[in-house]
Order: sequence, then structure tokens, then C-alpha cells
Amino acid sequence: MKPYFFLLLSLTVGLNTWAQESIPESRYEKKSVMIPMRDGIKLHTVIFLPKESQEPLPFLLSRTPYGVADAAFPERSQPELAREGFIFVKQDIRGRYLSEGKFEMLRMTRDPIVPNSIDESTDTYDTIDWLLKNIANNNGKAGIFGVSYDGWTSMMALIDPHPALKAVSEQATPADWFINDDMHHNGAFRLSYGFDYAFMEEAGKTDTLFPFDTYDNYEWYLRLGPLSNVNAKYFKNTIPTWNNFVNHPNYDAFWKKQSLLHRFENRPLTVPTQHVAGWYDQEDFAGPLFMYELLEKKDRNKLNYIVIGPWNHGGWSRGEGSSLGNLQFGVPTAKNYRENLQLTWFNYHLKGKGDGQFAEATIFQTGANKWKNYNSWTPKQAVQQALYFHPNGKLSFEKPVPSTTNLFDAFISDPANPVPYRSRPIEQTYGPGSRWRTWMTEDQRFVHHRPDVLSWETNVLENDVTISGKVLAQLYASTSASDADWIVKLIDVHPDMVKENRQMSGYQQMVAADVLRGRFRKGFETPLPVKPNEVNAYTVDLLQADHVFKKGHKIMVQVQSTWFPLIDRNPQKFVPNIFLAKESDYVKAEHRVYRSGGYASRVDVMVVK
Repeated sequence: MKPYFFLLLSLTVGLNTWAQESIPESRYEKKSVMIPMRDGIKLHTVIFLPKESQEPLPFLLSRTPYGVADAAFPERSQPELAREGFIFVKQDIRGRYLSEGKFEMLRMTRDPIVPNSIDESTDTYDTIDWLLKNIANNNGKAGIFGVSYDGWTSMMALIDPHPALKAVSEQATPADWFINDDMHHNGAFRLSYGFDYAFMEEAGKTDTLFPFDTYDNYEWYLRLGPLSNVNAKYFKNTIPTWNNFVNHPNYDAFWKKQSLLHRFENRPLTVPTQHVAGWYDQEDFAGPLFMYELLEKKDRNKLNYIVIGPWNHGGWSRGEGSSLGNLQFGVPTAKNYRENLQLTWFNYHLKGKGDGQFAEATIFQTGANKWKNYNSWTPKQAVQQALYFHPNGKLSFEKPVPSTTNLFDAFISDPANPVPYRSRPIEQTYGPGSRWRTWMTEDQRFVHHRPDVLSWETNVLENDVTISGKVLAQLYASTSASDADWIVKLIDVHPDMVKENRQMSGYQQMVAADVLRGRFRKGFETPLPVKPNEVNAYTVDLLQADHVFKKGHKIMVQVQSTWFPLIDRNPQKFVPNIFLAKESDYVKAEHRVYRSGGYASRVDVMVVK
């Protein structure tokens, strides 16, 4: 949930007091107001009004915890939408920056029977209601959109939508902080992000970076030792979200109540909603996929749509989008989205322009580097096939023959020497020089020959292989200890020599990757120790891909048990709560991945012929 930093202006504002400013080149007038909510709290709101408009215009609302006082004029922040003409409204959510009230991370949904109870949905409702009554020359319609936390507030507007809310574009919303997205992936804690983000949002009313005294965060987190040292040495129990991590190590009622999956489980979709995701989103890739899939089950009126492009977190909202890291796409994908998908979406639903014929799923197919329109996501024509692990590091669509020898590949996993998730030094997530935004595009050769990373790869492909849809790793594995993490990466290996772009020669491009904490192999509610040396089945959800492995490339799978400090170190000795583990709980272990007979480990992909 990437924050956007702003310098605060010293403003004294009230309900009827407007602070005006303008820039010579802008067609918009910027005004600030405090909008009252039903419980009397006032929220700081910046409104950009077109100076000249011949027609009533709709509102485009964004609600954020990242500060709006210094928000850029629309020509700079949303030039494609600004040229068309909307009334832009940006708001500090409750308890952040210049808004009154108390901030609560991912505020829980209110109990509607409690008088004047509030949540982000009621704050959105009250804001729209005030705008309709107090801003002249509006057409009675509103849309809401935003990236990350702002995408989450966009989804929360749907809990109890105002009748004037006619269009939503949630972009990279988190859906469930334990199952996936920012803070956990399949029960494994995302240490470097969770630590940084919790401090940044809750150490003060404005964004505050943690003062690391070591540039390489890999080294800092390793020296930190067990997670129990965080409160003991640094946070001192003052960061509510960190305390929630410590107090809720399993998928309990707290996480379920916070999850959008549970909030929307029994709610019909009544407002047209566009879900936007990026294949290389380092923070919230799963949220839009999960919410699209959940709402699609009950979409009877064609209100639910999805867009996925080759972007990192929020990459569609800025720049051209013709490249990311070392990857080149050949077309301005972000600009395409803003002009042809986002603008068209709001023009139709808020202004009645266009024919409203939106593709169910608009997906950028990586590898082939082209946009695809699908009638369903995932495509019905895709057929599941398995990529099996074989001896000698071979990977194949052919199932291995039964054998009584050479049944597994093994490695030693040492929590004292974890595998880094990107090349070192690992800069602070949002600190100076950070490469956080592009790490998912990084060449995986930097860990390829580590003894604690297993690899299997196909022969050179004689034909293109296209996968579209879900990617699931089915591992059969054992450990000499009583717990283990399992990280699986599906990789596109480029040819040994790429003459037209030599830096891509032999490049190991990550297509999909994720982790499963072994204690949660049978469910996230109840952790279970692993019996030492017993073979267990582990299903690692790698989410989705739409990718063409081109002729002349190879397909690779890597398996490892540490991914540091993206994921905290599993002690590998089972303890009830890893956040309270002691240094002595961290032990070396031998892990085995089986690949024969009834224990044929594989990665299941959806292949399109």
C-alpha cells in the first residue's frame, strides 16, 4: 500500500472558509474545506473546480491516509481525466493529516444499529452528500477511485453506497492482510514491509520513516534477531498494527472481520466496479484478483470488470508504462490504460459518453507483450497441465516414472543465513535509493546456484507455451525440524544470447512466485507442527499469470525456504507464536522435495493451445 508523501501546508479551514490558490496554466481552481460527518468530526478535503464549464460535471473522489493539502493540480496528477473535465475531490481520511478524529488502520465496518456509528463507508456517503448540496454546477453523479489504501477506501464506499455513486475503480486494493497482500502471504509474515508500514502510518499523524542506522536492511533485520525484539527494543507497544500482528498470529476473528472477503461475502454488487491490478505489484496484487473473483460470483448485471497490466504498485497511474526495471513491453501500457480504459470508464458511467461495451477482462499478456480481451477471467479455453520435477534438475510436462531410488532433492535451510529476496544491499522500503518498486522484475540468477535454492528447468522450448490463469505449486516435502516455509518461483529463462538486447541474455524472469508457511498447510486458523522427516503435501498458491514462454526460452521452477527480509525467518522449530519466539528456537534443518511416484511435486498451470 504504497504511500505518497506530501509537505503539509499551514491551513486553517472551516466549513464555510475556503483557502484558494491557482496556478497560471491550470484550468482548475483549488479550494479546501472541512466537511462534517454524521458524528460531528470534520474531514479535510481539497476540491479542484473547473474555472469554466458549460455543463454540469460529476465528482471524482479519492480518499487517502497520505495527505492531500499539497495535492497537485489535475493537469499534473490526472492529465487524461483533467482534459475531459471533472470536479476532482481529494480527502484526508479520518485521523490523518488535517482531518479530525482518530485513525484506525483498515477501519472495521460499523454496526449499523448503533446510532451515529461510522466507518469509511459512512464517511464516503456523508462526503458525497455534502458535495451534492454545496458544490454548484454538479450533475448529481460521483465516482471514486484510487491506488492501494485509496483503492481500499474505494471498495469501502460500496458497503453502503450513496445513490449518487455511479462508478468505482478500485486499483490495487488489499483484500485480506493474512491470506495475501501487504502484511502476510499465506500466513507468512512480510517483515520488511509490515515493520516499515506500521511504523510509518502509526508513529505519528503524518508519514514517518523508521530511522534505520544500517543502510542494508538485510543486515539490520538479521541483527534484530527474533521478532520479540521489535517491541522490546523499538516500538515499546506503541504501534497498534504491530501489536495486532503479535496478538493475532493465526487467521482468527480479528483478521476475518478486517478482510474485504468477509465484509463482501454476502453483499450484492450494485455499482459498476473496475478492478485494476499489476503483474509486478510488489504490494497488492492479490486484492483486485480476489475481489473480482468474489463479486463475479454474484454479478448478474454485468457490473464487475478486471484489468491487469505489466505494472508495479500503482504503475498504471504514472508515466508511459513501456518498461519496468529491465523488462521492455514495446507499448505505453500505463498511458493506454489511462486513456482507453480509465477515462472511458468514468466518461460512460458519469457523463453518459460512449457505448459502455467494456471487455469482461482486459489483460496484458507478458512474454508476447500484447493486450488481450477475454469474455471471462480466467479464460474458459485454458486447460490445466502439470510441470513435474525430475532428477538432475529437469522439468517436464511428462509425469515421472515410479522409482525406488533418487526420490528427492534436498538442501539445508539455515535461519542464520537466509536467502535474500533481492540483490543486496536491500534498501529501506521507502527510503533513499530503494529498488523496492522493481524487485519483482529482478534477474533471479543472483540466487540460482545457492545451495539452499533448488532449481528445475525444461529443455529449450520448441514452440511457444502460453499460460493464462491460476498457478498452483503442489509440493511433497519433508523437514528434519517441525516447521518450514516453502517459496516457489515460476521463471521464464531467456536464451543464452539475445543479440538485440544483450542484458536479457540468460535472464531469469520471475513470472509468478509466493510462499506458504508450513504450519498452515491444513488451514490458516489452526497452526500444526510438522512431524520431522514425514512427507507432507503443501499447496502454494502462486496466484495468476498470463504469459507466453517463447520458443527458444526455457521454463524454470525454483524452490527455497527463506526469502529475507521480505518474509520473516521461520524458526523451523514449531512454536505457538513466531512473534514471541526466542533466539534458541531458530534451528538449521534439512528440507527434502520429493518428485517420484505418489509424491510427484509439480506446478499446475493453465495452458492455452
